[in-house]
Amino acid sequence: MSDLVLSGLNLALYGMGFVFLFLLLLVGLTNLMSALVRRFSPAVTVALKQYSGSKKPGIERRAGTKPVSHSASDDKSRLIAIMSAAITQHRSDRS
Repeated sequence: MSDLVLSGLNLALYGMGFVFLFLLLLVGLTNLMSALVRRFSPAVTVALKQYSGSKKPGIERRAGTKPVSHSASDDKSRLIAIMSAAITQHRSDRS
């Protein structure tokens, strides 16, 4: 009986050791790969528009008009229209 328990412990320790070494190798290779990508890939620059804070982003106003307050039902109907258009686009892309 003790040989069976010792054999089980031996197998468990070998298994945990193998998994530990594999994870160390995985982390090391991932770090090496990201270092190579940072070194050899061109830097990506993203130009962002400055937000002044005077109006909501993406909403343009005409001169002499007041800002429009949106209600929850307007937002829901707009969201439903956007989702319907996205589903229609997705279905047309698949066929």
